[in-house]
Amino acid sequence: MPIPRRSYRLLLNRHLGTPGVIVLPEGGFRRARAEIASWPGHAPTPLVELPEVAQAARVAAIHWKDEGGRFGLGSFKALGGAYAVMKLLQAELARRGVANAATSAELAEGKYKEAAQGITVTCATDGNHGRSVAWGAQRFGCRCVIFVHEGVSQGRRDAIAKYGAEIRVVPGTYDEAVRAAQKTAEAEGWFVVSDTSYAGYTEIPRDVMQGYRLMAEEAAEALPRPPAHVFIQGGVGGVAAAVSVQMRARYGAEAPKLVVVEPEKAACLLASAEAGRPMAIEGELDTLMAGLACGEPSLLAWQELERAAFAFMAVPDAAAVDCMRLLAKRTPRLEAGESAVAGLAGLLLAARDPFGRAALGLEEGSRVLLFGTEGATDPELYAKLTA
Repeated sequence: MPIPRRSYRLLLNRHLGTPGVIVLPEGGFRRARAEIASWPGHAPTPLVELPEVAQAARVAAIHWKDEGGRFGLGSFKALGGAYAVMKLLQAELARRGVANAATSAELAEGKYKEAAQGITVTCATDGNHGRSVAWGAQRFGCRCVIFVHEGVSQGRRDAIAKYGAEIRVVPGTYDEAVRAAQKTAEAEGWFVVSDTSYAGYTEIPRDVMQGYRLMAEEAAEALPRPPAHVFIQGGVGGVAAAVSVQMRARYGAEAPKLVVVEPEKAACLLASAEAGRPMAIEGELDTLMAGLACGEPSLLAWQELERAAFAFMAVPDAAAVDCMRLLAKRTPRLEAGESAVAGLAGLLLAARDPFGRAALGLEEGSRVLLFGTEGATDPELYAKLTA
């Protein structure tokens, strides 16, 4: 299936290489990797080569890290939210004098059930992060309340609720749901487990991002040769920053060029790169790529991306649908949700454009890594879009 040519925006990062702070220390990643690898059901997700797509893009190789099967939750976010819930419960039980060093196995088997049930975790979500937090809360025994904005589909709400979470709907956008979760948590004494960070709130999002790094580490271990480019979804920037950190840790000076791709209607990272500082964008953020419908960058993520991203792109929703259909019609079929294909859309749009190819250094010998960050997390919508 040929991919139509569509307009897009591309901005090279003028601050690339600027010295900065260490956002995700290596010790934290080692602990996250060891913990998550010990969980029942853990297995590395597949790395799939896409030779027909590479041929269309006129590059040497494209590899797709398929996160649709991660812990049965449908997305890479299973790695982050649930891990952060576990870390929070361990810390809070220690603070309350219940258990100085509760293990994940003890929490899962209900050893501290009564105390854990007195702890409530909460967050805002477009779908996948909330599902991970709810799964973690159910697994480790605490209460969970998830805030969604009115644009989140009923299918995604139901997928969260099946893990025992209470769902609360907030008028407006994702960012307004974030504020509602924070305000309610402060009033009720709950704990926010967010994948976006801001001034005064960084430790829990750091745990979330350390979990995400496992996905990038698995990809690097499975690749036959190092990639020249990584195209990765934007959103608040958490996964892009986690991938960036892991690629730099793995490859050092030979790290691939990282291209961050966002929906054109929610390109807060590109806007921040243009302004040279974190920028919040206004409006309804009404992109089909619901998981990327974010108007404000995560502080931690921006501290990494402002100096380590090679470029930022914004792509139209139509390009995401093109790529979903492309993967659905290949043999074997790849199920990829709307937010999973932004990186692929960015690659294909730039690869077919002489300016984009030159600006990003895409050549016939280039090897590209993509992350299929979610499967068909809303089956009804997926079927409609890929029909």
